[in-house]
Amino acid sequence: MFWLSFLKQSTLVHLCFAISYFTSGLLLNFVQAILYFGLRPFNKTLYRKINYYLSYSFACQLVFMSEWWAGTNLTIYVNKDEYDKYYGKEHGYLIMNHSYEIDWLMGWQFCDGIGVLGNCKAYAKKSIQYMPPIGWMWKFSEFVFLERSFEKDKEIIKQQIGKICEYPDPVWLLLTPEGTRFTEKKHEASLKFAMEKNLPLLKHHLTPRTRGFTTSLTHFRGKIPVIYNIQLAFEKDAKVPPTLMSMLFGKPVHAHLYIERIPVEQIPEGEAESAKWLHDLFVVKDKMMESFANTGDFFQESGVKRVEPFHRRPRIYSLLNTVGWAIVTLTPMLYYLVGLLFSGRLIYFSIGAAIVAAFYILLQKSIGMSQISHGSSYGTEKK
Repeated sequence: MFWLSFLKQSTLVHLCFAISYFTSGLLLNFVQAILYFGLRPFNKTLYRKINYYLSYSFACQLVFMSEWWAGTNLTIYVNKDEYDKYYGKEHGYLIMNHSYEIDWLMGWQFCDGIGVLGNCKAYAKKSIQYMPPIGWMWKFSEFVFLERSFEKDKEIIKQQIGKICEYPDPVWLLLTPEGTRFTEKKHEASLKFAMEKNLPLLKHHLTPRTRGFTTSLTHFRGKIPVIYNIQLAFEKDAKVPPTLMSMLFGKPVHAHLYIERIPVEQIPEGEAESAKWLHDLFVVKDKMMESFANTGDFFQESGVKRVEPFHRRPRIYSLLNTVGWAIVTLTPMLYYLVGLLFSGRLIYFSIGAAIVAAFYILLQKSIGMSQISHGSSYGTEKK
């Protein structure tokens, strides 16, 4: 419909989304802070159960943008028997390729469908924890923030995984072993590093950094029962690029998500052995991406056992949550902004214009953070 297409292209609507998203995030941060200092010291279990819903309320607004606003098509390749029996019912450690601007959001969309979105956690740069609202949200949710100094990080990993394994409800912890998003420049540096170290040469991935994984494995073995090997791909010649900007403008993308459930007891013990296991896993992941690039199919040329795909209808909760927050935040915010902008006084107009500009800048900065061109330079450093 023309009017719906017009709304999706409207900068005013995008601003309203930004106002609702960031304002709700700060309100949720405020509640988290009260509970973190007032409840958590006395009852961690209750705090974590409540925080699940606070985190979900924030994260699912972006799931709404993907599923309901943009109409993203997520094709899932998962063993259906395992999906019904295990997914969303156990702690999981996720290993995922890091090739796209919205790979994390496709993961969130899947996790929303199995009811673990509020307990999704990841390894992240320490600097992010100081960036409201999402950094504060992650800090209160006990994400693993790393300093990129292994001597410091190994102790952080030990402490945070210990906390995560205490959770009463299923937690999914994400590691992207490549360390940064794939670019041609980083790939060249990765190939050079692999040749120097006599490691497998990957065509579609960066050489995985193994120490984070092997260190984590020693602390979650026996506590987290499975590793989920995740492979995400988009058609290379797709008309709509897989970016946040595409979704903001309501343009649907088509993602292909493969997940393999691997019991932790199948992972060899010992740092060298588990590191080799991770490198071997990425060789298989690379074959899957090569097959997908050539045929549009993960399995045809990779040798990986075929898994029949399925689709899942979006849950209504992300829609209800986002509409609810829009009503709660936009009603007073727009009332006061309109009053300021049409007050007839320059000082009030300037204040109103500054608030609008601030939300617009926040929106653009947030989108910019997700862009591959603005990714970390960590992957290009010679280790």
